[in-house]
Amino acid sequence: MNCTPVFKNVVKAGQSLNLLDDIMVSKVLRLVAEAAENNSDYIISENSKDLSRMPESDPRYDRLLLSRQRIMAIVSDIKRVAEMDSPLSRVLSESERPSGLKIRRISVPFGVIGIIYEARPNVTFDVFSLCFKSGNACVLKGGSDAINSNTAIVKIIRSVLTENGINPDILALLPAGRSETNQLLNASQYVDLIIPRGSRGLIDFVRENATIPVIETGAGICHTYFDEYGDREKGRSIINNAKTRRVSVCNALDCLVIHEKRLADLAYLTGLCAGKNVIIYADPSSYRALTGNYPAELLKKTDRNSFGTEFLSYKMAIKTVSSCDDAVIHINKFGSKHSEAIISENKKSIDLFIKLVDASSVYSNASTAFTDGSEFGLGTEIGISTQKLHARGPMALEALTTYKWIIEGNGQIRS
Repeated sequence: MNCTPVFKNVVKAGQSLNLLDDIMVSKVLRLVAEAAENNSDYIISENSKDLSRMPESDPRYDRLLLSRQRIMAIVSDIKRVAEMDSPLSRVLSESERPSGLKIRRISVPFGVIGIIYEARPNVTFDVFSLCFKSGNACVLKGGSDAINSNTAIVKIIRSVLTENGINPDILALLPAGRSETNQLLNASQYVDLIIPRGSRGLIDFVRENATIPVIETGAGICHTYFDEYGDREKGRSIINNAKTRRVSVCNALDCLVIHEKRLADLAYLTGLCAGKNVIIYADPSSYRALTGNYPAELLKKTDRNSFGTEFLSYKMAIKTVSSCDDAVIHINKFGSKHSEAIISENKKSIDLFIKLVDASSVYSNASTAFTDGSEFGLGTEIGISTQKLHARGPMALEALTTYKWIIEGNGQIRS
């Protein structure tokens, strides 16, 4: 498919967003939420077609699944976004120069945002609500795994837009082909920003092939360090929650790092994980500590792929260290700059960890499962940025704006 006509239509339709007031934007978002709820059976039916083509053992299956409960959570997120203050036209700075020029810096939309994502149909709703609230048009490029789900969702949203006199071309869904992906990555005349959400392979492909600015989101290789001074009750609960709450999401725990002086507590710390059939890849010290204390069929030895892997399943690695410094070194080497945590009652250890760990979200005595736009009070998210330019961590409304300078004069000329 030649995508150029689609891109042109999105750009043209997107310009009309600048004329919508926030009252109308919020109204339409509430109507989209209502339509999602009213059409939940239709969405689930289309989603079941996608699920039927994927084995339940595939780590992406859970991400692909849309249940009534998950749709209602999406509805709640859209409503929250609708009620949030507009991120547009905020005065970021202002001054008056000696020349008499009055200069303001105000927040404005990017324009057109391209999103490339895999088997995550909830992203379709999230992206639209955040882009619409922030005045951006969007081009979606979902994977073939979720084509029926995404098509149904876009159909519902575009219907609401049309019914309210808004050009539905502010939202476009491209076919799930490689050619369309390459066209989007090189549509620099029409698209202002690309955001990939998915595996490390997808993110690397986008970064290496795009001629448009890219914000990397998605891949999460997350660690939790149980310090020499960690509380084992907190640790047991946090480790289990971070690992097993939802194994297919990017904030799930992949590697437990433990101080060597606390190996005697390792079986207790991982006890709840055993109940969830979590397979552990243990280094030599932790393997000895768990032998006979953790189900033998679930206990494996580490290999060269155990560290630096985003498991997205009921699997976890364990690394033994001799100090907080060593924990930081290991995490900075194998992490993806997503979310890292320390469990400790020692302020010195916590301060050291927070200052030295290079990640977008750093926790003390809490589960990494909280790295989420909704949990951070952002309404929802368009992704978790793991880079440092423009946006870092959960990206929501503010991160989907840039700024422009407004200069007011009264006939001034420069000498």
